[in-house]
Amino acid sequence: MNLAERAWSLLSRAQEVYADNPRASHWLRRHLARLGEPVRVVVAGQEGAGTSTLAAALAGEPGHSGHAGHSGHARGAPPAWRHIRGVRTWPELLVLDAGLRPQDPPARVAELIGEADAVLYLLGRNNSEPALLRAVHDQAVPRLAPVNAIAVLARADELAGGRVDALTSARQVARRWARQAPVAELCQDVVAVAGLLALAARTLRGDEFELLAALAAVPKAELDPLLLSADRFGAEPQRAELLARFGLFGIRLATTLLRNGTREPTALAAELCRRSGFDALGEAVSAYFTARAPVLKARSALLGLGVLLRREPRPPAAPLAAELERTLTGAHEFAELRLFSALRTGRVSLPGDLGEEAARLVGGYGEAFEARLAVTAEGTASEPDLRQAAAGALRDWRAYAENPVLSSSERLAAATVVRTCEGLVTGLL
Repeated sequence: MNLAERAWSLLSRAQEVYADNPRASHWLRRHLARLGEPVRVVVAGQEGAGTSTLAAALAGEPGHSGHAGHSGHARGAPPAWRHIRGVRTWPELLVLDAGLRPQDPPARVAELIGEADAVLYLLGRNNSEPALLRAVHDQAVPRLAPVNAIAVLARADELAGGRVDALTSARQVARRWARQAPVAELCQDVVAVAGLLALAARTLRGDEFELLAALAAVPKAELDPLLLSADRFGAEPQRAELLARFGLFGIRLATTLLRNGTREPTALAAELCRRSGFDALGEAVSAYFTARAPVLKARSALLGLGVLLRREPRPPAAPLAAELERTLTGAHEFAELRLFSALRTGRVSLPGDLGEEAARLVGGYGEAFEARLAVTAEGTASEPDLRQAAAGALRDWRAYAENPVLSSSERLAAATVVRTCEGLVTGLL
């Protein structure tokens, strides 16, 4: 029985225990229904990080954007989830700009995080301690390493003085943070994103494209001095509006792309989206969240069940509480998520092709037997072929795990893959 099946079983049994409690029964029905929904992702971050801008970029609706740090979620109002689908590289999601802030009381953090399966946490460029991200994790399950957060190095275009290569510098910072404490201890990965540019690219208008094209036609020697400061460029109302939408970095980048041969609005929007980091963030969300949606949604349901059992204890629920504890602490799926993240970010490295093989076996490229074992397409491999591949993988990784020269991180990674292979062999019997 996998984690999603165990979660369904525990919640169903809890329904019987709490059948005489309308509030608990309603909560359990809602969480059972959530197991079949898209992944719910909360967007949170430090003051001024641009949570509303990123949420608006996801929705493709400029009207939802606000000043830095402003949230689209009113205090005291029920969460307003946006259904995001068909957005470039992004998977289908339910997204909430929660308005969480570092100074929020634990009860508010717990309430909103309890409604989510995963977190996009926006970091400022001078971040030293992601206090809210730590608080978010503490509200979930402090004794387990986090498996459901991606940190976003927000407003990445402001690094390196807003030069055209600012995002290259920001990506380097993000890669470093993804491998170092404290951020690496609290999230799966760190991705650099220029949120304002992503929003402008997602909602590029025809008149904006024409104005950008006209600016690109101005001799570089004349335009560059204007782009040295916002005050200088925004002296005219039309340019001021463009500046508010794209920022100096976005205007510099867009005019450079237009000079270098980009001719169509759709092509410009696509390239700006890619360069803003928006597409890369979508790929990370796909890899860490939606590709493992059953695990993350089961985790949310189990954590929520734990809250219910603590708030409304009763003797018939004691066996459920004990089984819930065993399930959360023993779920191998969480170890797989952590190893895939460590391999993808470089926190753990294995020699040769072993890193790629390990990532595949632990479900990084698909949870089906065929995907994990790299045996043809799903549904077409014979069971004998799958069993042979699983047995071979188990034999190879057991031998590798016994290598005496392995570092502690390599040994732990190998042990995780061995347990995965044992599960594959058992599942194919």
